[in-house]
Amino acid sequence: MPTQFRFTRRSLVAKAMMLSVGSLTLPHLAHAYDEQSTSALNVDAKGIALKGFDPVSYFSTSGPVPGKADLVATYEGATYQFANSQNRNAFTANPAKYTPAYGGFCAMGVALEQKLDVDPQLWRIVDGKMYLNVHKGAQTRWLEDVKGNLAKADKNWPRLKDKAPKSL
Repeated sequence: MPTQFRFTRRSLVAKAMMLSVGSLTLPHLAHAYDEQSTSALNVDAKGIALKGFDPVSYFSTSGPVPGKADLVATYEGATYQFANSQNRNAFTANPAKYTPAYGGFCAMGVALEQKLDVDPQLWRIVDGKMYLNVHKGAQTRWLEDVKGNLAKADKNWPRLKDKAPKSL
C-alpha cells in the first residue's frame, strides 16, 4: 500500500517559507566573501567594496557602473573604485552619502539576522541611502515591505555588524 501524504494549507505555507529563507542562506551563493571575518564591511580580500562598482554611480540615472582600479578612494577601511574623477571627487566630499547601508551586506539578509554577500547590481536608493541585496528573490522580498524590513534590519545591524557571517 503506497504511503499517503496529507498537506494542509498551513504546512504548505510553512514549507514554502522555509525554502524561501533557505535560499537566502545557501553557503555557496549567499555568504559574505570571508565567512570568518568579523568586519562590519563587505569587502574582498584586497579591501575593495561593492565588488569594484562605483558607489556614486548608484545615485545617477544610469545606475551602477564598474569603477577603475586606478581611480580609488578609501573610507573607513574600505577601498572604493570610481568610473571617473568627478565621481571620486563627489565621494571624497561626502563619503557617508554614497556608502551602502549595513556595510554593503544584503539588506534583506540583515533583516533576517544574516550577513550575506551581495549582487552589486541589485540595489535601491531609499531616503537617500543605498541598499543592496544578494539575489532577485531577496530583492523582491525586500521591496514587498521596505519600511518593515528597514525597521528589522536597523534593529539587527548593531548586534550583527561585528559578527562573522558563519556564526549567524
